[in-house]
Amino acid sequence: MYLADSRGTRPAVARDIRPGRRPAAVPTTVLALGTVSLITDVSSEMVTAVLPLYVVAGLGLSPLGFGLLDGINNGVGALVRLAGGHLADRGGRRHKAVAGLGYGLSALCKPLLLFAHTLPVISGVLAADRTGKGLRTAPRDAMISLATEPERRGRAFGVHRAMDTTGALLGPLVAFAVLRATVDGYDAVFAVSGCVAVLGVLVLVLFVPARITPASAVRTPEAMRPTLREAFALLRRPGLRRLTVCAALLGLTTVSDSFLYLLLQREGRLPADLFPLLPLGTAAVFLLLAVPLGALADRVSRRRLFLAGHGVLLLGYGLVLSPWHGVPAVIAVLVLHGTFYAATDGVLAAATAGAVPDRHQGAGQALVGTGQALARFGCSLAFGAAWSLWGGRTALAATACALAVSTLVAAYVLRPAAAAAPDEAVTV
Repeated sequence: MYLADSRGTRPAVARDIRPGRRPAAVPTTVLALGTVSLITDVSSEMVTAVLPLYVVAGLGLSPLGFGLLDGINNGVGALVRLAGGHLADRGGRRHKAVAGLGYGLSALCKPLLLFAHTLPVISGVLAADRTGKGLRTAPRDAMISLATEPERRGRAFGVHRAMDTTGALLGPLVAFAVLRATVDGYDAVFAVSGCVAVLGVLVLVLFVPARITPASAVRTPEAMRPTLREAFALLRRPGLRRLTVCAALLGLTTVSDSFLYLLLQREGRLPADLFPLLPLGTAAVFLLLAVPLGALADRVSRRRLFLAGHGVLLLGYGLVLSPWHGVPAVIAVLVLHGTFYAATDGVLAAATAGAVPDRHQGAGQALVGTGQALARFGCSLAFGAAWSLWGGRTALAATACALAVSTLVAAYVLRPAAAAAPDEAVTV
């Protein structure tokens, strides 16, 4: 790994290149960012694992109220992502500074939960935490894109997402251990989470280069700082526009994890005390498949694998609605759900990186990610209303039909003839 040197005037090189050697399959910068994400996700998932029970049982907020609160905060994070991507690009590719601001803000919010005992205060702390997440996501993905050779970005994002998911697996387990070992309970979880988050910020400061030299084979002269108008003008590029539209269209028909787990528990007749294990099942499969599917995307087509992932999700919906019940059916759905994330999350980011120039990596990642996040937020609201009116099975059946249609439309929009636009850096 490289120690960041903010005093020098020359940008740090993010690739591990020595005379007579090929570039590393996964640059050290990607591994450093993966370590930051792993540590940060341990911290975040510690809070996520206990917050619903803390707010509903401890403070008396209704489940519906918590759902609306979480949805609004997610929406705030999605909108802030645009600002994070643009600020990172406009700062002369100083993505680390913006990402560090986001990580630092989220780290500050964890101990503040110790003093949040009313709904308005908790709402403010959670909104600030989501703001931090929104600020850091696009610059982080831009750094991964810039540090990696274009033909290896699928693998690089797969490695990063696998490390990130490891943190998501460990976080709930650490929270459970802290709750069992302490008397203070929730306060102890928030305090430990804050300490872990600070460790993640320190790793970012020490081991991620201050500036990253693009690993692309083709270099372009340093241009003027991108403007906000130029950032939104990226949607004029056919490749990025198609990706953004398809990501949003498919996001509108992707049921949130919480709703899917609740339906799976009910339809699969799973004991209620096993419910917390469902997210761990998805995360475990995601962890196992993120790297191999990312590497596969580099060889076959990121576009095709992204669409195939949604086909796998559609199959999972079908299993939830099928007469097959019991633990084996639940495990099968979790395998399909984790495969869906492994085939779409990092793969979409890698495809986006190939559709925009280096100087606009932050804004490009933000545009696609924000469109997808807002669409999924809209799907959550619509699915919740449909569940209240028609019931969970009918709502899922309707969503599955919409997902099938959306996948077919996206397959047409992202067909090979359209994907081979001349303005894209690599085929996606």
